[in-house]
Amino acid sequence: MNNKATSCLAGIALFVFINLSDGLCPIALASSDCKLSRGQTLYVPVYSNIFSAPKRTPFNLAAILSIRNTDMTNPIRIISADYYDTKGKLIRKYYDKEVTLVPLESTYLYLPEDDSAGGFGANFIIAWTAAREVNAPIIECLMIGMKGGQGISFISPGQVITENTK
Repeated sequence: MNNKATSCLAGIALFVFINLSDGLCPIALASSDCKLSRGQTLYVPVYSNIFSAPKRTPFNLAAILSIRNTDMTNPIRIISADYYDTKGKLIRKYYDKEVTLVPLESTYLYLPEDDSAGGFGANFIIAWTAAREVNAPIIECLMIGMKGGQGISFISPGQVITENTK
């Protein structure tokens, strides 16, 4: 490695060190910002039908709702996972009874590309609970599709709409 590259890396390392000591580094904030909760209700957007320009041609996507227990020692319980359409009408309920996810366990729900019942504004409402405060799970929806050799994929994170304060 030449002197210029070594100097540049040293400068970057010093910058990160200074910012870490001041608590300003976004990486440090992301890893230390641990959200504890006893339960939440989340709204998760599902973009299973998007439009491609310029003709507003529908592009159907498969959607995978992912629920990941991020707590290393405690289980969480998924109370409900309900799927709503663009107009807010309940399309289907996915769980008849609670589902327990042990520490670091994940589960998913799959919507195939040809399931267009939700429309462009579909969403899931997910409710979960835990016996004690735990790391909040990661709940997000992955949309993926391919048409004519063109692939598209993106993730839509869940948004907390109710916090369980019990």
